[in-house]
Amino acid sequence: MLKNSMIIFDLDGTLTDPKVGITKSYQYALAAFGIHKETDDLVKYIGAPLREMFTADFGLSDADTEVAVAKYREYFAETGLYENVVYPGIPEALQRLADSGKTLAVATNKVTSYAQIILEHFGLDHFFAFVSGDEMDGSLSKNGKRDIIRIALEHFVANGFTAPVMIGDRRHDITGAVDEGIDSIGITWGYGDRAELEEAGATTIVDSTDALCQLILSS
Repeated sequence: MLKNSMIIFDLDGTLTDPKVGITKSYQYALAAFGIHKETDDLVKYIGAPLREMFTADFGLSDADTEVAVAKYREYFAETGLYENVVYPGIPEALQRLADSGKTLAVATNKVTSYAQIILEHFGLDHFFAFVSGDEMDGSLSKNGKRDIIRIALEHFVANGFTAPVMIGDRRHDITGAVDEGIDSIGITWGYGDRAELEEAGATTIVDSTDALCQLILSS
């Protein structure tokens, strides 16, 4: 495992804590349909494909889901994406990996343009050679995270990188990596617990940024 020079990171719940912005955006969207939820009740949707919760958990039709997505983005694009915090130790970990010659990428269910704005806003963008995210129409996240990870893999394989690893906090990160036949590292400082990561098939699990760097740099 990990004999590679390419590392793919999830964004939400892995690099940054997006709780306030994402839950308020969901809350704003649901309120348009007369559905009122506390933000703490919406935490479980962090990291999931955007449309998934509107259809599966709230029973919205396809047409109403698109309205809900538009309302979500109405709040998120102006306010929610900045209601976000970089996890302690992340900038230092990224610097250590970059200094060691690792090439870093992001694979996120968030729309690519939003992910790029967030990375730039928090001064993390210079660490990443490539950002793979969803399209506005959700076409890449309809199969979970597999297609988003695949795009990152295709970019780097074309440039000679092999044996990549996916790092993330939710089952979507891990199952996407499994589906694409690559190793994965589950992290426990985000929104998925150890049981979720183990059940999804994580190759290994770490509890801190120091442990993550030690695992990667010692391999």
